[in-house]
Amino acid sequence: MNVDRMQQLVLQMRALAAQAAAAPQLPGSSAGAATAQTGAADFGSALKSALGEVNNQILQADKLQAGFAGGNSNVSLSDVMLATQKATLSFQAALQVRNKLVSAYQDIMNIQA
Repeated sequence: MNVDRMQQLVLQMRALAAQAAAAPQLPGSSAGAATAQTGAADFGSALKSALGEVNNQILQADKLQAGFAGGNSNVSLSDVMLATQKATLSFQAALQVRNKLVSAYQDIMNIQA
């Protein structure tokens, strides 16, 4: 098993966690009205880019699987398994976010009724 790839993945996850911790405050917490207006656009673009990244990971995993199944000697089983697991986790996280958004939307609709 390729330990370097796993260490790179751990470092990437730590960098993303640090980036999330350093993210600016939510709109309206101590920001002005201009920040609140751009907050919706920022959320939409962030959601779109996150879904694009999930799609890219799934496509990369499929490509590695096809290469390994085709007998490509440059693709190892550990690379295929790591890419597949990374894509699966990304998809599951996106699915949970979708479920939370749908639940929040339903709660808001029930409040208005």
